[in-house]
Amino acid sequence: MLALLFYVKDVMYTVKCDQIREIAPMVHLKEVPHSPPFFAGYFNFRGRIIPVIDLTQLIAGEPCEIRLSTRIILADYPSRKRDGHILGLMAERVTETFRKPEEAFVPPSIRSKTDPYLGGIVMDEGRMIQYLELPRLPDCIDFLPEPEDDAEAGADDGEDDGDDPDGD
Repeated sequence: MLALLFYVKDVMYTVKCDQIREIAPMVHLKEVPHSPPFFAGYFNFRGRIIPVIDLTQLIAGEPCEIRLSTRIILADYPSRKRDGHILGLMAERVTETFRKPEEAFVPPSIRSKTDPYLGGIVMDEGRMIQYLELPRLPDCIDFLPEPEDDAEAGADDGEDDGDDPDGD
C-alpha cells in the first residue's frame, strides 16, 4: 500500500494514496460561524466548494500550525454521485509517501468511540505511524454526508435521473 505521511503535532499519521485526489497548498478558508472547532472552513477548488477538516484540531484539540509544508489533502469521499464528494483534510508537514503492506499495520488494541477513524499502527525506520481510516470519519463528524454502501448506490427508484445517454 502506498500511503501519504503527515503530522498532527509531533505524531505521524498516514492515509492511503488511492483515497487522495490531490494535495493542495494552504489557501484562505471561508470560516463558518458556530461550526465545530475542527471544521476549518470551505474553499473553492476548481469551481467546487470543498469542506476542510483541521486534522490537528480533530485529533489533538489544537489548531493546525500554518507552515510552508501545511497542506490540504483532497480526499475522495464515497457517494452515489459519479464524482463523489471531495473532503479537504488540513495537515502539517505533508512531505512524503511510503510503501508498506496493509498486513504490516497492527490493529489498535484499544479503540475509542470518539475516534473510530484511528486505525492500525506500523513501525517504519524507528517511527510509529498510525493509519487514518477516512471512511470512518462520519462516525464522529455529524455534518459530513454519510458514505453510500454498494447496495444503496445500485438501488433504482424507478425514476429517470437523466444519467443514461440512451434514455433507457
